[in-house]
Amino acid sequence: MHQQTLSLFDTDVPNDPPEAKALEVHRRLCKEYDCPLRYFHRLDPLSELVSALLSHRTRNRDSGLAFRTLRERFPDWEQARDAPVDQVQDAISACTWPEQKAPRLQAVLRAVGERNNGSLSLEFLRDWPVAKARAWLESLPGVGPKTSAAVISFSNLRGKALPVDSHHHRVAARLGLIPEDLPVGPSHRVLESQLPGEWDAQMVYDNHQIIMRHGKETCTWRDPKCRQCVLLDLCPHGQARLAGKRTAKHEGEQPAR
Repeated sequence: MHQQTLSLFDTDVPNDPPEAKALEVHRRLCKEYDCPLRYFHRLDPLSELVSALLSHRTRNRDSGLAFRTLRERFPDWEQARDAPVDQVQDAISACTWPEQKAPRLQAVLRAVGERNNGSLSLEFLRDWPVAKARAWLESLPGVGPKTSAAVISFSNLRGKALPVDSHHHRVAARLGLIPEDLPVGPSHRVLESQLPGEWDAQMVYDNHQIIMRHGKETCTWRDPKCRQCVLLDLCPHGQARLAGKRTAKHEGEQPAR
């Protein structure tokens, strides 16, 4: 049935290795969104860690407001660590679940200081291999692959790491780069392994940004714009969706006389 519906469009999804498809996706989306892209943050790694923790399941505008308010009320991270938790919660109220994020944020700041001779700084990660730095970050409470990759890539460390957010994950799953039932966490390793080892940090950053942006603007959760997608011929989900819509549209119609 699936093959029959696809044949309505006289097309088929190439059965390329995932590495080849990932490269073609990158090439097309870079053309679409004009790579290389400007880094959107210049934060130090600890500030980026805090920003990433606040951004979980939160719109960028709201997490940005929460971060700015937190910095205005607590000009250094020691103050944020030692303040009453209700004051931190009030400062980050613009983000989702501030009642959960405030104590977690303070726990992370305490852990950083305890593991770094009392210093609230992650500058030492600058001299570490990326894998070691990410493992250290992921040993902190509430820090997973997405957050560790964000700290390495988005902060002024400018390291080579691939964050995968919900938009990136959705696009990759629809393209068949990862299984649809693979959770976001494990998908980091799979998707990063599909990128050429010789790529620099800018290219890996671009890869995340263009796929994430494509998920926000075209391959949306509801009503993706499949007909105008530059990846349609690579996308089994999009082809099946359009074929299904076209088939359903004509169901129940009387044949032409």
